[in-house]
Amino acid sequence: MEQQLSVNLIIPIPSDSVLISKVELEELKQQQLVGVYWSMKDLEERTNKKHQWIKENILYPSEFRKILDVEHGGFVYYPKTQGQTWSFQASKMADFLDKNFHRIFSQ
Repeated sequence: MEQQLSVNLIIPIPSDSVLISKVELEELKQQQLVGVYWSMKDLEERTNKKHQWIKENILYPSEFRKILDVEHGGFVYYPKTQGQTWSFQASKMADFLDKNFHRIFSQ
């Protein structure tokens, strides 16, 4: 028969800190990106890759473009003329990168 010991501990939490669940923490992280749009420079910083690599491996392959392009209901604005800038809906792009990490970086 297994024995159990019950102990009550008082663990002080500094006044400048709070204790929250992991689920709440993840929700807060997601909310940070809601309503935020990334530029190509932001995406370079997030992926640690240069824009040419991002275009060749993420933005232009047809398997990804049909998901990403706003013209297909996606969350990436593809510039139509020179001088226009890329725009990425941050929360959805971050989710896409997380879910497709293995497909993107195993090429």
